Amino acid sequence: MKKFEILFTDDAEQQLYELENDTSKKNIYRAVAKTLGLMQVDLRHLSLHSHVYSRLSKERGYKIFESYAQNNTSGAYRVFWFYGPKKNEITVVAIIPHS
Repeated sequence: MKKFEILFTDDAEQQLYELENDTSKKNIYRAVAKTLGLMQVDLRHLSLHSHVYSRLSKERGYKIFESYAQNNTSGAYRVFWFYGPKKNEITVVAIIPHS
């Protein structure tokens, strides 16, 4: 049961493509793919740790959220996203390691 359709900015789509096609990052890609699957059905799933990312939200002028693809890992990957543009859609803006 899908609740959200996930859209990607060009940058996020490129980041996902690079993860998928880099054999040294196979485990990272799997974690990101699992995160995206969870996001489609339950943005409040505990393992996502979804929350507003204040710094990006202030820069962009609207709420940007951060969800965890990895945790307790050096350089753990995060998925940054916002609601919209339409109802039941979310747009991923970045898939990057936490700095």
